[in-house]
Amino acid sequence: MRSGLTELEAVLAVARLGSFRAAAGELDLSTSAVSQAVATLESRLGARIFHRTTRSVRLTPTGERFVADLAPALQGLHTAMDRAKNAEETPSGTLRLNASGGAALRIMEPLLIPYMHRYPDVHVELITDDRLIDIVREGFDAGFRTQDMVPGDMIAVPLGPPIRFAVVGTPGYFTRHGRPRTPDDLSHHRGIRARMSTGHVYRWEFERHGQPVTVDVDGGLTLDDPRLMLAAAKAGLGLVYLSEFDVVDALADGSLERVLEDWTPPFDPLCLYYPGRRHVPAALRALVELIRESAV
Repeated sequence: MRSGLTELEAVLAVARLGSFRAAAGELDLSTSAVSQAVATLESRLGARIFHRTTRSVRLTPTGERFVADLAPALQGLHTAMDRAKNAEETPSGTLRLNASGGAALRIMEPLLIPYMHRYPDVHVELITDDRLIDIVREGFDAGFRTQDMVPGDMIAVPLGPPIRFAVVGTPGYFTRHGRPRTPDDLSHHRGIRARMSTGHVYRWEFERHGQPVTVDVDGGLTLDDPRLMLAAAKAGLGLVYLSEFDVVDALADGSLERVLEDWTPPFDPLCLYYPGRRHVPAALRALVELIRESAV
C-alpha cells in the first residue's frame, strides 16, 4: 500500500475484485480498514461509490464514472512516484564537496577518481578552502576535515587510519646542521613555517610517553600550502613538519629524510562529514558506501 493513496487504492481493488474481503487480502489490510477507507472517501466526495448488500458489492453509476477516471490517473501517480524513487536510488545530479587543500589532495586519487569512474552521471564539484566553513549555509552536500574539526551535529565517516606527521629535511641539510634528537634541539634548526587559515603560525606538536610538547620553530620562510612547503624542504631551506601522506614519495626516493619519528604522535583521521538531520541524496550515499568498502 502506497502512503497517501490508501482510499483510492481501496476503491479500485474493491471495484476490480467485487469484494471487500478480497480487496483487503490484496492490499494486506483488514476488511474493516478497507471498508473504512471507502466510507471515508464517499463521505469526502458526498457521493456513494458502491451499492452494498450482504451478498454483493457493485459500483453505482457515479462510482463507475469515478473508477473510469481514477484508474489511469492513479497509474500516472504510481509512475511519477516510481520515477522519483528511482532517481533517489540512482546516483546522479551534482555533488558539492568542500575540503581543505591538503584533504583534497589526500582524497583525489584513491576516492574521487574511482567514484567518478563508477558513477559517471554524477557531477562532482570539489571546492578547496582551508577555513572551517558552515557547509550547510554555503550549499555543500558534505565536507572533508580531520575528525577533531567536524562539528558535533554532523555525521562523520572516517577515511582510513589516524594521520601521522613527520619532520623531514634533505640529506644535505642534515650534513650541514646535524640531526635533532629531541624537540628541544629544534631551537638550533631552521624550520619552514606554516601559516594557518586562522592567521596564526602553526606550532609543531610532539608527544612521547604521554607528555605533549609544542615548539615554535624559527625560520625565514612561512607558507600556507603543503606543496610549497614540501618544495622548499626539498630545496634544502630547512626542516618541515607535514603529514606522512605529503612526504611519502620524497622519503621513498631519498630526497628527504625523517627525524624525531618517535616523537610524532598520531592525530585524528580525515573524515567525510555531512548533516545528520537532512535527506541524504543518492550521490552522497554512494560516496559513503565507497569509503566504507575501501581503505582510503
